[in-house]
Amino acid sequence: VPCARESEERGALRVFEPRQCRAERSTHGQREGKGEMERAAMGARSAVRGTPVTHARARVVVASRARQARRVTAQATEVAVLNESGEKSGTATLDLKSAGESSKGLVHRYVVHVLRNQRQGTSSTLTRGEVRGGGRKPYPQKGTGSARRGTKRSPLIPGGGIIFGPKPRDYSAKMNKKERQLAMATALDNAAANGAVSVVSLPSFEDRKTKTVVSWLASAGVGAGEKALVITKEQNEGLYLGGRNIPGLVFNTQDSIHIYDLLNADHVLIEEAVVPHLQERYGA
Repeated sequence: VPCARESEERGALRVFEPRQCRAERSTHGQREGKGEMERAAMGARSAVRGTPVTHARARVVVASRARQARRVTAQATEVAVLNESGEKSGTATLDLKSAGESSKGLVHRYVVHVLRNQRQGTSSTLTRGEVRGGGRKPYPQKGTGSARRGTKRSPLIPGGGIIFGPKPRDYSAKMNKKERQLAMATALDNAAANGAVSVVSLPSFEDRKTKTVVSWLASAGVGAGEKALVITKEQNEGLYLGGRNIPGLVFNTQDSIHIYDLLNADHVLIEEAVVPHLQERYGA
């Protein structure tokens, strides 16, 4: 089938151009005009900024950024050591890892990871197809003055189905083990740098009284209305029974430190026997 180019080559001889040929010719012209505009824009950009940014170069930049490893830093921090009466008896050194500039995003992802994994995801509602009943027409079509109804399971009627209600789902999120450890180490290091961490020697708490725990917290520097996190090597029954009804007081063991409790606390009291474990697990 002769096209537009053949008609131009034959000069005065006019050749019929089908609709397909005319469409190809218009598309070819649009492509050439678009290509010229893109080249002009790239030339202006290179004149202003230097090397033009192409798709291939953008892919190389993204790949190079992805290959860059997260910079992990370590800084030794001195924390106070308190005896059973709350008096300072010395200092201890916490040499923990930190994520550096990316610490904020990393710790936030870890908090979201923990809180999402705590959700059970068992909330459920019934749709109009799952509600019991509704097989017959509730009242006649005409003569009642009410809107026409064909079933009592309609979402517009009390007792009917729920529109877009919650269904059981999995809220869990995945996070690498090394990232979780680095986020916890970063949070501990930041709390120590801000002076919120103290190494303490725990009394016996044999009487299991709240009054004893309150007086010990006051001697350790925890004021009224402040939140405190106590990290022990093992579960201390006397401390737990005496302090479980104190608002703002939370207990963790060294093997199950909760990131939310750590960030939410105004004071972090670490048992002296826990320090070697923290150095081994989160140290640089």
